[in-house]
Amino acid sequence: MTLLLFLDCDPGIDDAIALAYLLCQDDVDVVGIAASGGNVPTAQVVENTRRWLTLAGADDLPVHAGHALPLARRRSAAAQMPSGPVVGEPDTVDIEYADLTHGQTGAGYATLPEPTVPLSPTSAAQAWVDAARAHPGELIGIVIGPSTNLALALEIEPRLPHLLRRLFIMGGAFNYRGNTHPTTEWNVTFDPESTAAVLAAFDRARHEHPDIALPVIAPIEATEAVAMTPERWAAILSGDADDRWHTVLRELGAALRFYFEFHEWDGLGYLAHIHDPFVVACALAWARDPDRSESTLPWSQTATAPVDVELTGTLTRGETVADWLGRWGREPNAEIIRSIDAELFLDHLGATLKKGPHHG
Repeated sequence: MTLLLFLDCDPGIDDAIALAYLLCQDDVDVVGIAASGGNVPTAQVVENTRRWLTLAGADDLPVHAGHALPLARRRSAAAQMPSGPVVGEPDTVDIEYADLTHGQTGAGYATLPEPTVPLSPTSAAQAWVDAARAHPGELIGIVIGPSTNLALALEIEPRLPHLLRRLFIMGGAFNYRGNTHPTTEWNVTFDPESTAAVLAAFDRARHEHPDIALPVIAPIEATEAVAMTPERWAAILSGDADDRWHTVLRELGAALRFYFEFHEWDGLGYLAHIHDPFVVACALAWARDPDRSESTLPWSQTATAPVDVELTGTLTRGETVADWLGRWGREPNAEIIRSIDAELFLDHLGATLKKGPHHG
């Protein structure tokens, strides 16, 4: 069975590893890739996505430019904003990005080629809608960057939750220290209104049709367990991959070296928390098992809860809040990954990347 997937990403170093993992899957049809601003500005994210795909020889994957502004900023500027795929408005200059974490270009120390992968004229938001309408009930949606373009897609097609097979999101921090502000995680902090809008849309949809699968949220208190080390990466590089794939792995290693240095500077040791590859792998492993129940996810322990996002707190804006005690009186609207068998997953990730893409 071929799995149909739409990926929304913001490369970013761990996003690049997630892309590499995805390219190693021979039973996945990537219907589209949205390149969304987050770790670095949208224009740079678009370039990074196209350059990593070019390096890997994946010239046939459609890349769609995301919007340049987070949702709240976009709405406030709507009167003077052009329509369509936007990758470089001048008023993005005061937006905070994660270049301290991922490097000025978002690719660490990697050297990437000029892109040959074409950029689709269809915006990321419209591409979400087109893909879901073309494959109702079949499309796996994965967001490993901010949720900006999925929120915009929901404005175009409010029935999007009814059309997706399931949605997987990397983001949030529940009852946990943040990696951006004291209580918040980067993907949600960058555009909290978009995450709130996505969760609210799925909440409404499940009130109409309770059989719609709960979105999966992989927050940092779980994904931080997935720690790549220089030793693990050296083992991956020691394989007998062909020349092209070895070049991909070598440049990913150069990107990771920046990530290692950042984590060491941040007091976490010479390692790298690679959040995003887990979410892609978890989604695909879940989808491959037709007998797997909705609440049984690979490599994971999970819990369901009503979830919302704080939008107005002066100290906590962007914090994801789960009502573990049922005080809101709402039904759960998300399945939250609480812990990960990181060693088992890292073994799987290493074996997959070492093997490389399927050929023939």
